Amino acid sequence: MDIQSIINRIASDVSTASDRGQVADYIPELASIDPNQFGISVALPDGTCFSAGDAQTPFSIQSVSKVFTLALALGRFGDQLWTRVGREPSGLPFNSILQLEQENGIPRNPFINAGAIAITDSILTGHEPKEVLGELLRFVQTSAEDADIHINDTVAHSETEHGDRNLALAHFMASYGNLQNHPDRTCGTYFHQCAIEMSCQQLAMAGRFLTGHPDAPRLISLQRTRRINALMLTCGHYDGSGDFAYRVGLPGKSGVGGGILVIAPNRASIAVWSPGLNEYGNSQLGTYAIEKFAQMTGWSVFG
Repeated sequence: MDIQSIINRIASDVSTASDRGQVADYIPELASIDPNQFGISVALPDGTCFSAGDAQTPFSIQSVSKVFTLALALGRFGDQLWTRVGREPSGLPFNSILQLEQENGIPRNPFINAGAIAITDSILTGHEPKEVLGELLRFVQTSAEDADIHINDTVAHSETEHGDRNLALAHFMASYGNLQNHPDRTCGTYFHQCAIEMSCQQLAMAGRFLTGHPDAPRLISLQRTRRINALMLTCGHYDGSGDFAYRVGLPGKSGVGGGILVIAPNRASIAVWSPGLNEYGNSQLGTYAIEKFAQMTGWSVFG
């Protein structure tokens, strides 16, 4: 299979698109990003990487970071983690507070904002924020085999200045006893986590540990790899998760920075980036590109 030719064709196709979605305007630093950018990278388990478009341009991975914090938290707490957060699709926007009230402060899954805040809170307990962020960065750098991955402090500050809704989610969980640190402390760590900056190539390389292939970095157990992939398939695109699973058929996690990490088990890790978002808060052209890639390769967890 000529992966390079496939992604070249996709990048060429995407370059002519007129409707590129809307950038996330509630975080000023993201609102200023040029929506005409597009990158795609495919990393094989052994580290061979194919790229097209703006695949070397760094972007804020935002909620894609939740995959890496979940891997850390599962390693630290195991199944005890699920007493604080559920494993079901939300069916509501990523920053909704409605289900928290209905379900006594237990977020529906670890990939909506409330669930990710609970995960960050769990690994923060007993540690300093700088220590936790350092551990997370080292995990990402190790998985990508690239030390040149950092947190964009300007983006983190922008999120902190406009993070009222996330703080509200944290305070609401605290009122139900499902937060172990002060909401400001947990959310401050969470905002910096989301501001990790990576290129498509770095992100594709970093996702290889989730392929489960023997040639990929083995950072977590195969059992936890399968469980994270299952959650990415059912919950990785918020209330658009079912549509993504139907159209693509591969586990994926999106972020409002326009990035999507997709895992083809035992085959490859794929990253796409295009800043314009669809109505679900997922990259519009990124979703289209991954759908085309799945069609052209025949890759799917459904056979």
